[in-house]
Amino acid sequence: MFKNVMDWIEYRLPFMDKMKLHVTQYPAPKNFNFWYLFGSLAILVLVNQILTGIWLTMNYEPSAEGAFRSIEYIMRDVEYGWLLRYMHSTGASAFFVVVYLHMLRGMLYGSYQKPRELLWIFGMLIYLVLMAEAFMGYMLPWGQMSFWGAQVIISIFGALPIIGEELTLWIRGDYVISGATLNRFFALHVIALPLVLVILVFLHIMALHEVGSNNPDGVDIKRDNDGSVELTEADKKFQFHPHFSKGGKKVIVDAIPFHPYYTVKDIMGAAVFLFIFAWVIFFWPEGGGFFLERPNFEPANPLKTPDHIAPVWYFTPFYAILAAIPQKLVGAIAMFGAILALALLPWIDRGKVRSIRYRSTFHKWNMANFCISFVALGYLGTQEPVGINVILSRTFSFTYFAFFVLLWVYSKNENTKPLPERLT
Repeated sequence: MFKNVMDWIEYRLPFMDKMKLHVTQYPAPKNFNFWYLFGSLAILVLVNQILTGIWLTMNYEPSAEGAFRSIEYIMRDVEYGWLLRYMHSTGASAFFVVVYLHMLRGMLYGSYQKPRELLWIFGMLIYLVLMAEAFMGYMLPWGQMSFWGAQVIISIFGALPIIGEELTLWIRGDYVISGATLNRFFALHVIALPLVLVILVFLHIMALHEVGSNNPDGVDIKRDNDGSVELTEADKKFQFHPHFSKGGKKVIVDAIPFHPYYTVKDIMGAAVFLFIFAWVIFFWPEGGGFFLERPNFEPANPLKTPDHIAPVWYFTPFYAILAAIPQKLVGAIAMFGAILALALLPWIDRGKVRSIRYRSTFHKWNMANFCISFVALGYLGTQEPVGINVILSRTFSFTYFAFFVLLWVYSKNENTKPLPERLT
């Protein structure tokens, strides 16, 4: 009877067929390594943020008078409210950690190159929406840093010519940061942006499964065996969804089903991640002032400015670029240009080889330069923009953009190593 019911449902809504297509029988390259854990970890953290966010909103009051008080109520009086709040606040930082590492893996192995350009664009759109979601959520506790951080970030849009003043007024919903701003940010944070984020994640996965996963070698798996490749017993035994058997060929070389091989691997990675995540929640929830700044434990006061206003750590690389340039409009253009340059990587990198394993030594040095510049800017963005900090911010801003310029220049005629015919 149960089988008949499931068959009836499957005929009208082929759920199990889609599960085979996108999970159990999806052909994944057999040489995935540690770097390929962060995509699934990002989904895990997204689920954590949605679930904890739902419970937090049950006791949160989105008003200038009640926001900070409701946070204190959640922390002190709601059963396990402190745990839910720390899971959510630490989860925001964890989200950006795994997303940044996921993006770095894409850069290391050239996962943005043809035919995965649209996949990379969807990923960058997820990143932009995630930044907006985090910024609006950061304002909701209505503490000192929430209030003044919002003041600084929103004022950036005022530097735009012609539309700047009207745009900042529209974003605030008032002539100053007020309860109206808080209320609209709350609506966007809990309804609009999560919905957009989930849709983009869905499109990101669909685009990935349409073109297939990249791998550490940057060599496509052979989906249509024409008899020229010597098959192993493992190649012959794996069963994949018919969707991937193009041209009537059912043998896909150098791939294994995502389940159970990578589901088990991802569960192990998730277990290690959750141990670290739990340790931070219980023993280091403030993250030394990086996850939760000390001024944010004081209620917002428009008449008292903190000694140093800085955004939370995951925005600081771009904030350092903004602060390094005295002219606000030029600084804003440079800040948004730093994000746009990442989005344009599929067209900036003109190389024919994807993986860093087979690219030139100069490219490896250039990638190292990018990583060092990004981390240095992230640190400098937390420091007061005076003296040597400004000089260093300008230096690392220059080296950050130099990565993209140099990549465009040398990638077309880069001296690369020969690619393997099959995955190593």
